[in-house]
Amino acid sequence: MRRLIALIKKEIFQILRDPSSLLIAVVLPCILLFLYGYGVSLDASKIKIGLVVQDNSPEVQSLINAFKDTKYFDLTISDNRNDIEKRIISSQLRGMVVIPEDFTRRLENSYDISSIQVIADGSETNTATFVQNYAIGVISNWAGQTQFIQKQSNISIQPRYWFNPELKSNYFLLPGSIATIMTLIGTLLTSLVIAREWERGTMEALMATPVSMFEIILGKLIPYFILGMASMAICTFAAIVLFGVPFRGSFLLLSIISAVFLIVALEWGLLISTATKNQFLASQIALITAYLPGFILSGFVFEIKSMPIFIQFLTNFVPAKYFVSCLQTIFLAGDIHGIIFPNLAVLSIMALILFVFVLQKTKKRLG
Repeated sequence: MRRLIALIKKEIFQILRDPSSLLIAVVLPCILLFLYGYGVSLDASKIKIGLVVQDNSPEVQSLINAFKDTKYFDLTISDNRNDIEKRIISSQLRGMVVIPEDFTRRLENSYDISSIQVIADGSETNTATFVQNYAIGVISNWAGQTQFIQKQSNISIQPRYWFNPELKSNYFLLPGSIATIMTLIGTLLTSLVIAREWERGTMEALMATPVSMFEIILGKLIPYFILGMASMAICTFAAIVLFGVPFRGSFLLLSIISAVFLIVALEWGLLISTATKNQFLASQIALITAYLPGFILSGFVFEIKSMPIFIQFLTNFVPAKYFVSCLQTIFLAGDIHGIIFPNLAVLSIMALILFVFVLQKTKKRLG
């Protein structure tokens, strides 16, 4: 224990003398969380669309007011359809809603159907989907509040959204972004450690001492584990306090899951560092093998079930996939043990396997 404590103290002094570790653990997560929080969003607001009005009845005016009151659209109102179409072609508008001239007459006839045409610019598929869905939502809400239409309908639809009633994409993107941030930070922190020791020649000095490789590995992992958990605390605080993401689980369970995942990331970084013995090469491999798979194949942004079968199989070997699932569950739904414990078990197995690999790869010999 005295040798292990001495190695931990030595690594702490090294961290305090080398500002790069503190920059990675403190400054980098703040920058990334700021970018994810404000730069990555699947929500759309103030989409520019045209509203072609060919009927000036009071009912149509109330529908126009409904479109004006929504925060999702920036309206251009006109009675000239050709002018609006030209603006869509020139990308000035992303869609249009056409209220035909016989809209009110058909509306008053209980045996007829009133049609409203919604056209979206399909060159941007996500925006086109937003235009269609938001326009249909505005029309549906207006129809539900119109007494004349209510009298003709015996059906009342009452949608409810669980876990994220406001449908804010940040509420599930930010927990996922924490997973990718911790993947990058944990891997980078240790991927540079042993490589730096080899480059500076201090690894030979360590090997000349009575300490075992097991003690050296623990001496490297423990200080950076503490540093990584501090980064996790910063990210969690920022997500809850600054960005208002709801937290419905327990901090104890969050700490346990974060600790296991961080051990996996740190061990992967150590394995890369031991294999390369070069800081630049180790950092590049860490980005390619940890951060990119964590961003693309974890389900953080892209739905895994929509990927090809082979890619879905590969996602099973991405630790961030299990961490993203746990974080989104704890933040939005709570302590759902049926989801969290299986993911925690997989991460624990990964941590054990990687530790064995690091021990086998790190030999107490030169060359």
